[in-house]
Amino acid sequence: MPEGTETSSGRVAFVVAGVVVALLGGFGLGRLTSGDARPVAAVAAPTATADHTHTPGTGPHAHSTGGGSGAAAGGLEISASGYTLVPEATAFTAGRGGELAFRIVDSGQRPVTDFAIVHDKPLHMIVVRRDLTGYQHLHPTMAPDGRWTVPLTLPEPGVWRAYTDFTANAPTGQTATTLGADLTVRGDYAPRALPEPATRATAGGFTVSYQGTPRTAAVQPLLFTVAPAAKLERYLGAYGHLVVLREGDLGYVHVHPEAELVDGAVKFWLAAPSPGRYRMYFDFQVAGEVHTAEFTMRV
Repeated sequence: MPEGTETSSGRVAFVVAGVVVALLGGFGLGRLTSGDARPVAAVAAPTATADHTHTPGTGPHAHSTGGGSGAAAGGLEISASGYTLVPEATAFTAGRGGELAFRIVDSGQRPVTDFAIVHDKPLHMIVVRRDLTGYQHLHPTMAPDGRWTVPLTLPEPGVWRAYTDFTANAPTGQTATTLGADLTVRGDYAPRALPEPATRATAGGFTVSYQGTPRTAAVQPLLFTVAPAAKLERYLGAYGHLVVLREGDLGYVHVHPEAELVDGAVKFWLAAPSPGRYRMYFDFQVAGEVHTAEFTMRV
């Protein structure tokens, strides 16, 4: 027998045994994590902006990340995926009505004017103060030259965060992107402490509660119920909208609802980017009026 043959055979047997153990272990883990949760797919994790590109004609689908984390947080950058948010002015006076004007430009500094309609709008804007108070969900209008404008009143002093959530059309596909920029309001800033975590909140005379326990390693269901029983109306193409912001850096998590109600509840799927505390803003419409219920959530 040639020298080293016995050693090589032993190594091959060891590798084969290791592969079998790994496969059996993976099968057992899959059984343990099965259920209503959707395990995060083992693919390369996206960038921190949670931006992604779709080829033209792509149908409805879910997004997931790899490793031990959940959905990536977006809105942390003013420039990402070849797009940049360019506000004309960022200083406001407390309580005084003003206008926020901005453009979205591409890598060649050209204004972008071709956007996909998502939830009935080409662009959604979220504005919130750094202490996670003062939430506003706005819909700017765009001029033919790519200049966006929206009336904006910031009621109190402090630093505010403005997010632009959009999907740009390009020959290579559609790129969903969330960009963020800070706005400032002069005056004495008195930050408010984040309320303790709770699964129930009030908004516009309604009591809103949710069920579900978000995790970082699997996409979990969250079901929001409005009481007293009310006829929820479609608002921006859905029965509800959910914005989730992370305490500390205000990382933005885009959460999509199911198309239809589930036993009268609005169902979302969420994988938290990391452990910690988050503020959730649930928009819903009854009798033509939009209400927002706010929750603190700990992961």
